[in-house]
Amino acid sequence: MCFGRCARCVGYKLLILALLCIVANTLLYFPNGETRFASEHHLSKYVECLHGILGGGFLVMGFAKRQGSGCAEKFMFMSAVQVLTSVLAAFVGILGSGYCIIISALGLSQGPYCFTHLERHWMYPFTDSSGGYLFEYNKWSACQEPQNIVQWNVTLFSILLVLGGIEFILCFIQIINGILGGLCGLCCNHEEVSNLQMYPCFSDEHETCYLYYYFTQQLLYWYS
Repeated sequence: MCFGRCARCVGYKLLILALLCIVANTLLYFPNGETRFASEHHLSKYVECLHGILGGGFLVMGFAKRQGSGCAEKFMFMSAVQVLTSVLAAFVGILGSGYCIIISALGLSQGPYCFTHLERHWMYPFTDSSGGYLFEYNKWSACQEPQNIVQWNVTLFSILLVLGGIEFILCFIQIINGILGGLCGLCCNHEEVSNLQMYPCFSDEHETCYLYYYFTQQLLYWYS
């Protein structure tokens, strides 16, 4: 089940990535496991954008659940309706993962919102460094409270950036998978599909499908 199988494989991976995004974004709300900074609104504005919960989380998860549900497992090739819904769902996933990438990059660039020991008030001490503070570890001690907030933010925003990037790539692969799955479906009539064995696209008649299947499997192997 060439294209349905590829879609389910992508869906399962995206579901795991979406759950990790939700966990990482949730941890950003509780530096060092403390809740008072969230209740006092002493968090970076990019933490409250919910980019990992909504963007890389629920938007991608909705797409992942659809791909992993086996909706196309009874069909060797995808119908026009299946192609359209699959591509649209993948596009929503791209929007969600792209939002996660952008906000994570902005959060890393601006730095954390913290109480500094020099100015003695809450501020963004690294906002003018354009991300240069990431390599100037000696300046991280400028943030007095929350403790280790720079390390906390840098680690979690970096994780969300990487997870969002992987989600974006997998969603893009699924768009290609959906379009080519529909195109390959045009090459077979109903009688051919019902008589094909387990891997019909490995025959000479469907050489294009075979090459695509091999290519997508290789991509999934390297990103798994």
